[in-house]
Amino acid sequence: MDRPYLDLGPCGPLRGVLRVPGDKSVTHRGLMLLALSQGEGRLFYPLKAGDTLSTARVLRALGAEILEEKGPEGARLAREEGPHFRVRGQGLRLKEPEDVLDCGNAGTLIRLVLGILAGQEGLFAVLTGDASLRRRPMGRVVEPLRAMGASIDGREGGKKAPLAVRGRGLKGVSYTLPVPSAQVKSALLLAGLFAEGVTEVVEPVPTRDHTERLFRHFGLPLEAEGPRIRTRRAEPFPARDLTVPGDFSSAAFFLVAALLTPGSEVTVEGVGLNPTRTGLLKVLQEMGADLEWQVVEGEAGEPVGWIRARYSPLKGVSVDPGLIPLMVDEVPALAAAAAWAEGETYIPGLSELRVKESDRVAAIAHNLRALGVGVEEGPDWLRIQGGGVKPGEVEPFHDHRIAMAFAVAALPVGVRVWEPHWAEISYPGFFQDLKRLCGAS
Repeated sequence: MDRPYLDLGPCGPLRGVLRVPGDKSVTHRGLMLLALSQGEGRLFYPLKAGDTLSTARVLRALGAEILEEKGPEGARLAREEGPHFRVRGQGLRLKEPEDVLDCGNAGTLIRLVLGILAGQEGLFAVLTGDASLRRRPMGRVVEPLRAMGASIDGREGGKKAPLAVRGRGLKGVSYTLPVPSAQVKSALLLAGLFAEGVTEVVEPVPTRDHTERLFRHFGLPLEAEGPRIRTRRAEPFPARDLTVPGDFSSAAFFLVAALLTPGSEVTVEGVGLNPTRTGLLKVLQEMGADLEWQVVEGEAGEPVGWIRARYSPLKGVSVDPGLIPLMVDEVPALAAAAAWAEGETYIPGLSELRVKESDRVAAIAHNLRALGVGVEEGPDWLRIQGGGVKPGEVEPFHDHRIAMAFAVAALPVGVRVWEPHWAEISYPGFFQDLKRLCGAS
């Protein structure tokens, strides 16, 4: 069978205003907490894409009623008119699933729901996913959950999916994250809602804090003191409506596309500006990017606003490793910018990217070379020699962010993207939006 592909560009100036789909991280977590709530709540402007639809499917199998109500597409309107999920939760006690729970490609789903299921006493469930998910490390969340008393088994002793969990009584622990991971932190906090005593997560390096903000939104127990985040057993809690901001990770590709393409000016509206997610903005400014942004509203503790990017000659930088946890999903977009920057860009602290949907360090290096860019690759770093790219072909390696990042990297000169459908994991309509902005000049 012939592989599908999409030819793009060369693209002239990108111009226009854009709203990106809802934040993937907030959509996952919002659906889970609504499924654990009592009564009915609505999740407005969620991401409806491969990963989050997997979350909705798994939660339905655990007893939650989740209806998709489209509403009009396009500009954000009154909440009652907008697209949303309508969720009627099961309360803190979920239903035992009748079949294996298929998490698809969603690493956030399998790790976070494992924390919930570990505390469902007597409930038995098996979690699996696609080939990519079954290769990803699960020991990082299984081991601390076992320290709380969880009964979890799986391939390689629980280091890989499929995973079998039998819910039981848990006890709170204090756990220091050895590697910055919002997913591990969130899994333990969710398990802590069912545990005896206090569950404490210590994160020496801050990671995205959507879970903490949503705990506060739903009135769940949470204390934060410096690097220490604590929760305890929850009482039944009522459902609350939640509006999802636009996904900063999705916006990043359009910001970089505008920075790279002469004459461009793009504004992204209604996007989440959570400071634990926006490390990329600081790095791009250091590279000389003409960027403006402003917070104009907030939803459930999440700052929301607009970002404007204009074409800018960029220069290479050495990235502060402390910023990597605040931009872990945006590194492919940063690599696209670095390919056009004058001089060398050094990006350290990338060990976590080795175990994403693909080995993103290797995937980034492969695609940079395919586009004529000099790159050195280390165990947890990249050194990129900028100066521009040549027309070429992009191999996504079954990874949505790689597909989008390197489509953007070669957009000014022309590119063939193999298997472009992988972008739909987090951004259905990405290539249509990209073409629209190119055609608006």
